[in-house]
Amino acid sequence: MRIVLTSVLVDDQERALQFYRDILGFKPKHDIPLGHHRWLTLVSPENPDGVELLLEPDEHPAAKPFKAALVADGIPCASFGVDDVQKEYERLVQLGVIFTQKPAAMGPVTTAVFDDTCGNLVQIAQRH
Repeated sequence: MRIVLTSVLVDDQERALQFYRDILGFKPKHDIPLGHHRWLTLVSPENPDGVELLLEPDEHPAAKPFKAALVADGIPCASFGVDDVQKEYERLVQLGVIFTQKPAAMGPVTTAVFDDTCGNLVQIAQRH
């Protein structure tokens, strides 16, 4: 068994696509119209056949309160691995990304947390 797809609940698929593609650097994999929404997935450019990230509309009644509670408590909805958190933090700050947690060493990892502009906090992490 392996993970092939995971999702991030977003309040605007187009804005999420722009952020996750243009700012974070993920590559579009599937963009299939589904009525008012799309089956919209992205992958790491380093692993185009790897796990897909689905930018899923947050229209289920439980989604918005769940997301708001996570953000209020400072809990990221996802974690992405990077080789150098400090370098990635500096790159993203230069692109206007808002961080709620600057890079911090936490035992075997260094993490930082940012706002994805679509109602979520996302963590980047570097293993030592």
